[in-house]
Amino acid sequence: MKTVSEVMTRDIHIAAPDQSIADAAAEMARADIGCLPVGDKDKLVGMITDRDLVVRAVAKGLGPKTLVSEVMTDSIKYCYADQSVDEVARNMAELGVRRLPVVNREKRLVGFIALSNIAQSGDDGARDTFLRGVATPH
Repeated sequence: MKTVSEVMTRDIHIAAPDQSIADAAAEMARADIGCLPVGDKDKLVGMITDRDLVVRAVAKGLGPKTLVSEVMTDSIKYCYADQSVDEVARNMAELGVRRLPVVNREKRLVGFIALSNIAQSGDDGARDTFLRGVATPH
């Protein structure tokens, strides 16, 4: 059984809570990613997604200088690098999330795991469990 550290993405881009949403969106565009963890000093304090930008900022008429802290999700779900892919896929399916930050046991951010990582992990059971949980119509 594979662990998260074997399949996760290690290239991490981080936003700051006092950064503008325009800067965060530009970073997402440059890196071709849909979310950024939000870090304050050495602590993970939130997540900002492309959906947060649309639903919590644009749809409410907030401008590009709005701070990330005003639209980010501050309830952070994460997994550990040494957990099994199968266990994390089940947890993600239950939570209904498509990506999670990955931390080590000292709770330092070390990567991300997403649908694509699980789909390419070679663990068909984990992939199927995850897809049933997050890829169902609303």
